Amino acid sequence: MNYPLDERIVNDDPNNPWNLSPNYQVFENNTSINPSLFILQKPDENTNMFTTFATSLFATCLLLIGDTSSFSNWTYEENPMLMILMILFAFFMVIYILNVFITLFGEATEDHEDSILITRAEFLVEVELFYLLPFQRRRNDWFPEMIYYCADIDETRKKVKKMIVKGEWNTNKISELRKKLMEKLNIPLENEISLQDLLEEIREMKNSSQNMFTEMQEIKKRLQ
Repeated sequence: MNYPLDERIVNDDPNNPWNLSPNYQVFENNTSINPSLFILQKPDENTNMFTTFATSLFATCLLLIGDTSSFSNWTYEENPMLMILMILFAFFMVIYILNVFITLFGEATEDHEDSILITRAEFLVEVELFYLLPFQRRRNDWFPEMIYYCADIDETRKKVKKMIVKGEWNTNKISELRKKLMEKLNIPLENEISLQDLLEEIREMKNSSQNMFTEMQEIKKRLQ
């Protein structure tokens, strides 16, 4: 329904702009010797949102998104404590929200550390290929021939054993550096090969079972 803005229409429609506009009342000033009239805006439920618990909680939620209209009826010069409380509220809420985001990010990346490292390596490769000049790529202090990494021996042993079980550790072509690493980690090469052979047998059994299942389905279709 369209309402004219130059003619007042009074009804019970909550969307009527004439009902949404501020209301003013005329009062007579009886405190002075010469009585006079003055206009005062009529207060409503939103004038002081801290009169009830529900509206005060809603005003606090509005503060989280930066809406300070609930404090617009108080002057900050006459209420310095209100200004101090608002500054402290904004300061501590920012720290709290940042800690929440840091915790969520840490939990999200806890089990995906390898993917983050791979993404970082891909980004560095792209920078080296497309954003560096040839003489920069030839600098030995930027790109050394060998890079040494420090790792915990227990964590490295667990990682190597996990790679052996998953079949990611190639035992057919074992270099001298890999043999030395196996010796340092106290992982016998025979165990590595036996685990690899066991994994191959499991894969062959899985493939044969799948083939048998496929043949049984074909026989079932023929009988039907």
